[in-house]
Amino acid sequence: MEQLIPVINKLQDVFSEVGLQAKIDLPQIAVVGAQSSGKSSVLESLVQRDFLPRGSGIVTRRPLVLQLLTCRKTDAEGNLVKPWGEFLHEPGKKYFDFSQIREEIERTTADVAGQGKGISRNPINLRIFSPDVLNLTLVDLPGITKVPVGDQPVDVEQQTRDLVLEYIRKPNCIILAVSAANQDIANSDALKIAREVDPNGDRTIGVLTKLDLMDKGTDAMDVLSGRVIPLKRGFIATVNRGQQDIDRKKDVRSALKAEAEFFANHPAYRGVSARLGTPYLAKTLNAILLQHIRETLPELKARVHKFMDETSLVLTRLGDDVTGENPGAMLLTLLTKYTTSVISLVNGTASFAVGSQDLSGGARISWIFHQAFGPFILSLKACDGLTDDMIRATIENAKGTRSALFVPEQCFELLVRQQLPKLEDPCQRCGDKVLDELQRMCKSSEKELGRFPKLRDRVAEEVSRLLRSFLVPLRDFVRNLVQIELAYVNTHHPHFYAEGSIYDRMFSSDPQQQQPPAAGAA
Repeated sequence: MEQLIPVINKLQDVFSEVGLQAKIDLPQIAVVGAQSSGKSSVLESLVQRDFLPRGSGIVTRRPLVLQLLTCRKTDAEGNLVKPWGEFLHEPGKKYFDFSQIREEIERTTADVAGQGKGISRNPINLRIFSPDVLNLTLVDLPGITKVPVGDQPVDVEQQTRDLVLEYIRKPNCIILAVSAANQDIANSDALKIAREVDPNGDRTIGVLTKLDLMDKGTDAMDVLSGRVIPLKRGFIATVNRGQQDIDRKKDVRSALKAEAEFFANHPAYRGVSARLGTPYLAKTLNAILLQHIRETLPELKARVHKFMDETSLVLTRLGDDVTGENPGAMLLTLLTKYTTSVISLVNGTASFAVGSQDLSGGARISWIFHQAFGPFILSLKACDGLTDDMIRATIENAKGTRSALFVPEQCFELLVRQQLPKLEDPCQRCGDKVLDELQRMCKSSEKELGRFPKLRDRVAEEVSRLLRSFLVPLRDFVRNLVQIELAYVNTHHPHFYAEGSIYDRMFSSDPQQQQPPAAGAA
C-alpha cells in the first residue's frame, strides 16, 4: 500500500503536464496558513533540508506541489545516496544542491507571476527523493494576508483566498492548517478558512508552531487536546527554526534535535511528547494520506476510467496520426470533404438531413423562395397605402391649370412610382434569409474539419466573409431592378391587361372595362 502515494504522484504529474489537473480530484494534502505562521519551516522540517524561498511579504506566490519520495540509503555499490530534487518542467535534471532548488523556485515564479508580489494559479511540481522522508504529497499554498504592503496587489487578500479555496474545497483534499501558538487560536486565518469548506473538521489537521515563543507559564495543551477547537484529526505541535536560527545558519537536523529536547523537557508536554514534533507529524500525514487514498481509490479508479473512455472517443473522432502525410494533400482532402458536405446539403443528399422533420439546406432555401417570398409578394395590394383623397389629389395635381376630360397618364405613373419601392425591402430580406441558411449549412459542415480547430476557425471566417461579400452585389442588383421598373412603366405588357392582372383587379367592379381595348385603340 506504500506504493499508492507514488502512483497518485504520477497521475498528478500527468494531469499537470497536459493541463487537466482540475479534471480529477486527486487525494492530496494542502498546507494553509497565514503569513509568518511557520508554514515554510514546517515543510523544511519534513524534508530536513533548506529549499524554500525566504523573505517578507508573500514569498510563496505559486502553489508548490511537493512530492516526497523515500529511497534507499545506499545504492547498489554500497555508497550513501545523496538526496536530490527534480522539477516537472525540467525532466531528467537532478538538483543535489538544495539552494539551487530555492533559486529555481524563485526564477520560475518570477517568470510566471512577474517580479512583483502578484500570485499565479499555475503550480510548480517538485519531487524530492531522500532516505530521510516518508512518502507524502503536499501542496504549499500562498500565505493568507490581510493588508497589502509595498507593491502587493490591492486585492491580494481576495486573490489568496480564492486560490486557497480552489484547492481545499475539493472533497479529496486534506487540509493542513498551520497556526502560530503564540497567537489567539480563535483568530487563526488557517482554521477560519478551513472551516468554510470543512465545517465539521472531518478532513482538517491542525498544526501548532512557535510553542517555544509562548508567554512563560502558558502552554497549548487545551488546544492540543481539542477542548478549544475540536478537529476529528486533532492537532500536532512542532517547534521549528526561527528567523534568528536561520540567520545563524542553524541546519534543520539541529533544529529537529532541539525540538525533541524541548518537548521532552517541558513540564506540560513531557507526558505527550511521543505524539508531538515533526517526526510524528510526518508519520501521521503519511498514514492519513494512505488511508485517504484507500478510501477514495474505488471512486478515483472509476473517474479515471471514465475520463480514459471519454478521451478514447475523442481520439477515435480525431482519426489516425497524420504527422507523416503530405500537408498540401491532406489540406486539399479536408477542404474537398467540407465542400462536398455543403453541396450535399444544398442537393438534399446529406445523410443526416434525410429523415429529419425540419427543413434544412436546399429544401429550406426552396421554401424561402416558393412558400415565403413568392406568396408574400403576390399578397401585396397595388393600392395599399393609397386613399381616395391621395389619388384625387394626385389627379388634380397632374392636371395643373387644365381641365382634362380624361385621367392623365402622368397621374398613373406617379402613383406607380410611389408604390414600386415597397417591393425592395421584402426582396432584401429574402436575400438575408438565404444567407442565414447558407451560413447554417457551412456551420454544420465544419464537422469535417473538427480535428483541426484552427483550420476550422479560419475556414469558417473566410467562408463567412465570402458569403457576406456576395450579399453586397445582390443588394445592388435588387435595388437596380426596382430602379429599372421605376424608369419605365410598361403599360403594354400582357400581364397588365390579362385576366387577374392589376388592370383587372383595379376595375373589376366595371364589367365593361374588364376586356382589353381593341387593337390600335389609344
